[in-house]
Amino acid sequence: MQDEASATRSSGRRQLTLILITAAMSLGGSYLLFFATQNSSGWGTTNNGAFVDPPLNIENLGWKDDKGIKLGTSGDWWLWTVTENCAEDCAKALKNLQATHILLNREAKRVRRAFSNNSGNFIPENQPDLKLVNTANQSVPEGIYIIDPNGNLVFRYAIVTNPKDILQDLKRLLKVSQIG
Repeated sequence: MQDEASATRSSGRRQLTLILITAAMSLGGSYLLFFATQNSSGWGTTNNGAFVDPPLNIENLGWKDDKGIKLGTSGDWWLWTVTENCAEDCAKALKNLQATHILLNREAKRVRRAFSNNSGNFIPENQPDLKLVNTANQSVPEGIYIIDPNGNLVFRYAIVTNPKDILQDLKRLLKVSQIG
């Protein structure tokens, strides 16, 4: 009888030891992964554009149309092209963004396009859905921006960015978005 009780107690200790070792390994492994990925730049992002840092909002920028009327997002996503001096690259980018907008298919109605030219010497032709925008309060670096329905600038791309990269990010944002 004593051997049976001793064997049961030994079996119970063995099981408790295995449970504690498994818990310690799980906890230790999660801490190890956490601290290892903090300094790693290759983990955690799948977007092609750069996040706008510091965060900007069109309210802070003082978005106005070409007549000086204050603009909002109207609950839409925006593709906003900002240039200092629109040359060949800028005109090509605007055409590419027009094609990108068309490639959104049924999601195209959720996205609008805007253009700002700080030097004012270029007005795009054959782009009737393009809204001309001025910023009253602050200038923004040249590039292509994705703006969410709340007016936040989300991603920034260089003017010469491949439009497929912008389309991929925009489709992903539209898919997961709970707004607009």
